[in-house]
Amino acid sequence: MDPVHFDTDAVQAVRDLRDPAFYLNRELSWLEFNQRVLEEALTPGAHPLIERAKFISIFSSNLDEYFMIRVAGIEDQLDAGIQDRTVDGLTPAEQLETIRSRTLVQLRLRNDCFYNDIVPALAEKGIVFVRFMNLSRENQDVLRTYFRQEIFPVLTPLAFDTGHPFPFLSNLSLNLAIELEDAETHAHKFARVKVPSILPRMLELGGIENLVFEDSSARFLWLEDLIANNLDQLFPEMRIINLYLFRVIRNADIEIEEDEAGDLLETIEQGIRSRRYGKVVRLDIGPEMPESVRKLLMNNLDVTDRNVYEIDGVLGLGCLLELHRIDRPDLKDEPFVPANRIEEQFEGDIFSAVRTKDRLLYHPYDSFQPVVDFIRQAANDPDVLSIKQTLYRVGSNSPIVKALMDAVEHGKQVAVLVELKARFDEENNIVWARALEDVGAHVIYGLPGLKTHAKLTMVVRREHHKVKRYLHLGTGNYNPSTGKIYTDYSLFTANDRLANEVAELFNALTGYSKYTGYKKLLVSPINTRKRIIGMIEREVEQHRNQGGGGRIIMKMNALVDEKTIRALYRASGEGVQIDLVVRGICCLKPGIPGISENIRVISIIGRFLEHSRAYYFCKGGHGELYLGSADIMPRNLDHRVEVLFPVLDRKIIQMVKSDLELMLLDNTKAWQMLPDGTYRKVEGDRTQEINSQNIFLNQSARKKISNKFKAEEL
Repeated sequence: MDPVHFDTDAVQAVRDLRDPAFYLNRELSWLEFNQRVLEEALTPGAHPLIERAKFISIFSSNLDEYFMIRVAGIEDQLDAGIQDRTVDGLTPAEQLETIRSRTLVQLRLRNDCFYNDIVPALAEKGIVFVRFMNLSRENQDVLRTYFRQEIFPVLTPLAFDTGHPFPFLSNLSLNLAIELEDAETHAHKFARVKVPSILPRMLELGGIENLVFEDSSARFLWLEDLIANNLDQLFPEMRIINLYLFRVIRNADIEIEEDEAGDLLETIEQGIRSRRYGKVVRLDIGPEMPESVRKLLMNNLDVTDRNVYEIDGVLGLGCLLELHRIDRPDLKDEPFVPANRIEEQFEGDIFSAVRTKDRLLYHPYDSFQPVVDFIRQAANDPDVLSIKQTLYRVGSNSPIVKALMDAVEHGKQVAVLVELKARFDEENNIVWARALEDVGAHVIYGLPGLKTHAKLTMVVRREHHKVKRYLHLGTGNYNPSTGKIYTDYSLFTANDRLANEVAELFNALTGYSKYTGYKKLLVSPINTRKRIIGMIEREVEQHRNQGGGGRIIMKMNALVDEKTIRALYRASGEGVQIDLVVRGICCLKPGIPGISENIRVISIIGRFLEHSRAYYFCKGGHGELYLGSADIMPRNLDHRVEVLFPVLDRKIIQMVKSDLELMLLDNTKAWQMLPDGTYRKVEGDRTQEINSQNIFLNQSARKKISNKFKAEEL
């Protein structure tokens, strides 16, 4: 797409910051983000082979969730007859049309990359995808026996005729539509067989006894291929005429009327079950499916041509993450050992470390283990009186929750806010909520109408006959697994002013407190938008008064909020230099003369998922920095409990600002947004390639860069 050219005089004359021309569509911006994820797979040499396949998997899983939530919501608007236009001026129908055309292009790019680039390259390295029909007769016989013993028992063929209603098709299910003929009556039949999700989608043939191959290549067979070639065992005395793969994606959002839900836990459980029954928003089929079968599925699934996606090859490539099971370190990212400075300097004693001064960790470059150790040490310390914590996504087999349970066993007062409405993590959270309740912890499920997304822990400890409070404040979840692949900040502090406000917030979450007097913390939905816009406006004022020097750097996952965008536009118009590092959705358009010419937007897509949120304001040379859980989106500002916390230690402020400056110099993994909303790869001096994530992996290199930026400022 050619860059948009703006009439400078017209822009300056109008300056209506509500003009749709100055905004990007939220949903289409997300598709641009997923395109950048796909580019990590499309680019030869960008990553080792198995990692490139991983990005195909991430792109595909992202797209599934996008349809389950975002596209489903637009479909609901259309069905309800809502014609409201988005901030960029599109109706629901126009959005759906554009989403479809863009998605079809992306799916073609994905498949071309996978089948014509990655699969042949893997084969050269001894990792081969095979077809049942191409195996030797002996190996086919072995697999038929394996099918009978291991797969046949979990399959349930479902007939469809006048005596059998059309079978229910669950969300994300992969299915075989089968046309049959009765060998005796010659009557035509139709049946459906679901490819079971409880079995590995990619069968590693090296793990099946009695298969014989000429070389030691790792061979994979798609589960649906094995099922398709053994349907005679499921339908004896029937002739298989044809079979066709198809896949169903349903609306998976949960709307809960909390006022009508007496037992939120039970309501959430019911909502999870209802996901299987949501309206179908996408039907994936192969190009070989005839019109008659396509119409049969469309009529029974109540979808239109807009919902049908014709895709060559394998349907649902999110499973490619399974390739990481292969022991081929030469085809994966080089492993690294994160630094654990608290262990090295304080032998793991978190309280001693934090008592000395505030401590900031940057995961995954710094180990997540101190966060776990913080809870474990508190659980076992006889001087600790209580632990309060918010839990949003903790994952399965959580050491954090187990430590909290130990704390209860050791007589500590434990209060935990478990967010049951953490989308797609509800089941884990329900399990942990019940386990915590069973041992006697105080479990709270949040405030009515608000998700609690804040990342907070407070440990109350008796020291020298006085009570001292220790805090962990984070930008990411209390999940050691994501702590290895998401970039997030963790701040440990014993600052009394912050502790007072965190205590007030916990009282509001667990009791009836309506405290709103937060001076240090930015707390949604109370004051985050107001304070962020206030700091932007303060930067403008100081820029005017000091004759320049205004600077704002913001790093987040998404920038959607129209009021904040308008404030940034106004700041840019006054000459304030604004750098935005936005991983995903960005509805702001940079580089518009007279509107956003002083705003630069980049997105970094690399080995790790950029997840940290950081908001830096020059403040006349006295830099102010906030970290936390909130993106600049209406949902985070108005409909969630979020916390952005100030960093009070000057050295830590300087270190994080240096981190942000380094990201802005990235010319390897950074993409720059153009005024029309498209992105181009940042190109710089190729003799000095800067990959910010690789530099962060090298602690000494990161320190050197930080010192360099500090010296330049001085």
